[in-house]
Amino acid sequence: MILRLAYRSLLARALTVSMTTLAIALSVALFLGVEKVRTGAKASFADTISGTDLIIGARSGSVQLLLYSIFRIGNATNNMTWDSYQDIASRKDVDWIVPISLGDSHRQFRVMGTTNAFFDRYKYRSGKSITLDDGAFMDDLFDAVIGADVAKTLGHEVGDPIIVAHGLASFSEHKDQPFRVSGILAKTGTPVDRTVIVSLKAIEAIHVDWKSGIKIPGESTAADVIRQMDLQPKAITAALVGTKGRLQVFGLQRAINEYASEPLLAILPGVALQELWQIVGIAETALIAVSAMVIVTALIGMMATVFSSLNERRREMAIFRAMGARPRVIFGLLILESTLMSAVGAVLGLGLLYVGLFIAQPIVDSAFGLWLPIEAPTLRELWILAGVVIASVIVSIVPALRAYRMSLADGMMVKI
Repeated sequence: MILRLAYRSLLARALTVSMTTLAIALSVALFLGVEKVRTGAKASFADTISGTDLIIGARSGSVQLLLYSIFRIGNATNNMTWDSYQDIASRKDVDWIVPISLGDSHRQFRVMGTTNAFFDRYKYRSGKSITLDDGAFMDDLFDAVIGADVAKTLGHEVGDPIIVAHGLASFSEHKDQPFRVSGILAKTGTPVDRTVIVSLKAIEAIHVDWKSGIKIPGESTAADVIRQMDLQPKAITAALVGTKGRLQVFGLQRAINEYASEPLLAILPGVALQELWQIVGIAETALIAVSAMVIVTALIGMMATVFSSLNERRREMAIFRAMGARPRVIFGLLILESTLMSAVGAVLGLGLLYVGLFIAQPIVDSAFGLWLPIEAPTLRELWILAGVVIASVIVSIVPALRAYRMSLADGMMVKI
């Protein structure tokens, strides 16, 4: 009976109720959307590199090594020698190893020297491989493969010449050895998008006429002559390593960290990523707080709507009392109305979320490389929806108590 009364009462105030329900739905959709973006960003962050067991570099800190080797942020404190790299590569527990050489740039984008094995071994988003959007991988000594963001920002196309600058903020350029864009990578949402990738030998080639970071005056070796040289590097910045078995990872890590020839550091990418997320992930707390305030605002708006309708519904309440309804029925009626509005708003908000995800998923993935999975609501999300309904019951108690008291007074007046 009371459920039918609540339904009829809400139907009689359809416009006001609809606006209040829509406000709750939008706030719920926003909160759950932020939650999806937060978890998606965290998962994408954790999946920046996958399938790599260890990252090796000069001894520093795990986060620092991760930052400059994977995220291209900062610089290495030192390099590791090529002899050490070959010694580690020859170990029986090493399945594969990919060298990385950093230091130069192209119009503020980092240049990374490596081998074509990088394109096969570097994985992201739980095992997804790098693919080409146009062109081909490196074949010639002076070929360069550029990330999606580099191509978009600088307007480069396959076949365009590019000049690499010495260092990050240097005006010294390797103009006498220009590169040619051989390929453009598909968007990955990882630091690869902002990287110019060349061969390890090419890094040595453009520094033939350089000594101690300075161009030797008057020296300009022809490209044909450089191609005939032994371009084996003397040192590299870091290396990505895959082991033959999971059980061998920790043994290899300990051996590298105790390496006698030079001070080296081997880190587990997943552990270092978690450490880094603890530093940069504070923004997710701010996002949750802001979206939670939106829900609180919507619930307060619902309470204000109920309050504002009390005087208009005073006659309605008096009629209920005259027909024998007890004050607690009036109290329960307002609580039930608020519960129905919030429940419908929560379900509608969930529906709006999935419509938004369906539309935005390919756009966000293409533009930012952020994957927002369309999955069934998680237990956490269901608890959020239940929390919204429970919160609506709590905030509706205040206007319900006032209606309770008003109905008592009006009931006494009716008896008189």
